[in-house]
Amino acid sequence: MDNTQILGYLGALLVGLVLGLIGGGGSILTVPLLVYLLGYNPIIATAYSLFVVGTTSLVGTFKKYKEGLVDIKTGLAFSFPSFVAVYLSRRYLVPNIPNNLFGIGDFTLTREMGIMVFFSIIMFLAAISMMKNTKEGLLPNVKQAYYKTFIQGLIIGTITGIIGAGGGFLYVPALVLWANIPMKKAVGTSLIIVTINSLIGFTGDMQTLEIDWIFLLSFTFISVLGILLGVFVSKFISSKKLKKSFGLFTLIMAVYIIYRETS
Repeated sequence: MDNTQILGYLGALLVGLVLGLIGGGGSILTVPLLVYLLGYNPIIATAYSLFVVGTTSLVGTFKKYKEGLVDIKTGLAFSFPSFVAVYLSRRYLVPNIPNNLFGIGDFTLTREMGIMVFFSIIMFLAAISMMKNTKEGLLPNVKQAYYKTFIQGLIIGTITGIIGAGGGFLYVPALVLWANIPMKKAVGTSLIIVTINSLIGFTGDMQTLEIDWIFLLSFTFISVLGILLGVFVSKFISSKKLKKSFGLFTLIMAVYIIYRETS
């Protein structure tokens, strides 16, 4: 095993750790890790990201549920429209994106480059959201209309399907601001949504891609160890400080991806 592979597996541990601590952000690390460090094509990387993040989140969901930090009804309300959108986008939309999106002079925006640039834009928006002082729901006993939840789930599901993300970094603020769920419960609830979205989305990729199961399962196993550690450590760390710090890191990663793809 060379140094690059060792760093890759250390990155897998970090992916799980981040998921356990803040309920999202696993794909923010997984996709760049697979693309820039381990050399995977962005289409493959986004597919693998769905499996890694989905399986790891499943373990985290059980841990958070035991602590009473998962709102199952709200999680499922967000999950249904989301996993439909994720599956359809992975099965039909992503495979049919043209290899060359457009060109200007000597510059051509390829499908792979476009996905990574779009990924970085979503990362940038997520970073701003995480660094802001997110307010708890002002009306904690009032639930929004289901049709609004359904539309929000469709939108976030389509976005996360394209970029190969579980969507935790989008669902945590959505659950706090739209569903009026306290921050710690939003983190736990986001994991059940991420699990369902990611694993169902990955089934769409299984029909269009050749999967290296040995690598994928070993990478995922290490990531699962990371989330067990993250869930334990989260009891001793302020979630607000952690989200701001990770938001800054996400912002730096977004800028780096833009630089790599356009230079």
